[in-house]
Amino acid sequence: MENAPHQCDVYSNEVFGPVACIESYDAFEDVVERVNASRFGLQAGVFTRNVNKAFFAFENIEAGGVVINEVPSVRVDSQPYGGVKDSGLGREGIRYAIEDMTEPRVMVMKNVGKLQ
Repeated sequence: MENAPHQCDVYSNEVFGPVACIESYDAFEDVVERVNASRFGLQAGVFTRNVNKAFFAFENIEAGGVVINEVPSVRVDSQPYGGVKDSGLGREGIRYAIEDMTEPRVMVMKNVGKLQ
């Protein structure tokens, strides 16, 4: 959707569908501020040929992941996948699934190595 009003549901809520909001900008920093104004932060897709903008986006966008030159729904099973803000807590992925199914334990020993 081109130039959708910022108060529209499609602009201000998580859509979970094949929708992109497109609008022009003068300063890349302003775009990042618009993205961060959202109460959601699952993943962000940034399309650019400028590596400095890519790194700026990664360092400054408040999201669980920043995907450069691909839609934000792309993922690899081994990557940590999850959001910040109202997009959830925690991460998905193999490592995080194993941690969720594991009960950490500790054993503390005193006087180890003494026979008497």
